Amino acid sequence: MNLKKPLLILLLLSCRLSVSASYNFDARCIEAYKAIFSLRMNDARELIALEKRADPDNGIPILLDNYVDYLELFISDNRSDYARLLDNKSGRIDALENNVDENSPYYLFAQAEVYMQWGMVQGKFGDYTAAGGDLRKARRLLLENSEKFPDFILNQKSLGIINVIFGALPSNLKLIARLFGMNGNIQTGVGQIEKLRYQLPDTKYSFYNDEIIFLLCYVDLDVLHNRSNYTRLMSYLTALDSSSVLRIYLQGYVAAKTGHNDEAINDLLSVPKASTKYLTIPAIDYLLGCAKLCRMDSDAYAYLLKYISEYKGENMIKDAYLKVAYYYLLRGDEINYVYYVKMTRFKGYANNEKDKQALSEANDIRPDIDLLKARVYFDGNYYDKAFVQLKDKQEGDFKLLRDKIEFNYRLGRIYDLLGKYNEAISYYKKSINMGRGTTYYFAANAALYIGNIYEHIKDYSMAANYYNEAIAMRNHEYKKSIDTEAKIALERINR
Repeated sequence: MNLKKPLLILLLLSCRLSVSASYNFDARCIEAYKAIFSLRMNDARELIALEKRADPDNGIPILLDNYVDYLELFISDNRSDYARLLDNKSGRIDALENNVDENSPYYLFAQAEVYMQWGMVQGKFGDYTAAGGDLRKARRLLLENSEKFPDFILNQKSLGIINVIFGALPSNLKLIARLFGMNGNIQTGVGQIEKLRYQLPDTKYSFYNDEIIFLLCYVDLDVLHNRSNYTRLMSYLTALDSSSVLRIYLQGYVAAKTGHNDEAINDLLSVPKASTKYLTIPAIDYLLGCAKLCRMDSDAYAYLLKYISEYKGENMIKDAYLKVAYYYLLRGDEINYVYYVKMTRFKGYANNEKDKQALSEANDIRPDIDLLKARVYFDGNYYDKAFVQLKDKQEGDFKLLRDKIEFNYRLGRIYDLLGKYNEAISYYKKSINMGRGTTYYFAANAALYIGNIYEHIKDYSMAANYYNEAIAMRNHEYKKSIDTEAKIALERINR
């Protein structure tokens, strides 16, 4: 049999495929990308489908398909969707690898993005080994791409995020990551993303601005836990399309996370209602319920219960039930309080620190009403109202050690945010002395906040002492997040 002719045909076909492969972020792809970051997912899918028909050899629609899955899973927290969509990863990687265009910086970058996005999603759903492996592959591809295309600035976006992720790992996971050659630095990662934000407007990649801002908000609030960057983050958000659902939601999210409670409620109430046009954001009802509880609004419970009934994920269910219980306790409704405390114990999951804390509180003796009111008002930035609840109280008015520790801690927090640092440190120290060795988070957090005060007044030696003291405390609530904040602070003052 003469094999020359079939082999020649295959050779010609492979050459044709190699020549026709491309990565063209054309006007339609940019429009689809913007639709994704406006959370208009159906519009994005239609545009992606149009591009595939118009230019079947363009690799960018493959990446855009992955963006849709990535953002939907990141926002929905739906584990069944995660299990269903995870199969898309390998097919997209194969398609991108086979769509060879060595002259395009998007060839390796697109593969790295798919790995990175799935690494972040897998980490969110607790698949840490798979997440670590994919993030490692992403970094390798990005570093290779940076060598080949040093002027392709988008590499810094993803390298920055990977730096932040590995820099924020708890100590035990950092050790494992280092064994696989992975490490990170949060400040370096944030610096890379911030630098890119300044560079983008004058480049052909300016359409990436929405993603950069989304990532900066995520890092600032969920990784660094910054509570004082409201003005800066809100100024970033003004660069987004004013009609973008993501912008409106992020405004509410930033306000809620930084204690601007009234603004959070106004922004979150203005998010367009769920429709086929926009991606549903379950967290809106949770955030509204929390913010309205802090303001003691009479309808706070309704938003929390709506979140519980409509949300398909696993996070903040116990916390939402407990907040409904506290809503009724603060109104003297004993029957509903007892019912929702019971629901906190038996419904939802204890996967994250908030839900673990909710379960712990539900299994503990009920909170003191004055302390609970002070806490709720404080969480909404209503410091004067919080102070009114405690100003006539003394430590001896509380019977439980837990409440004595919290009384000192809560007054420390109020004085701290009112700028009365001497009084704050005095009460924080009382909380530390009484609470060190207990399982409550008050003492460790008090040490962290004394560190913040000393850092603020540039006494870095004292700040480091208290940050290290916070880290040294063991077996308490919120251990992971308090340690992370203290370690980030130590990195910051030791630079």
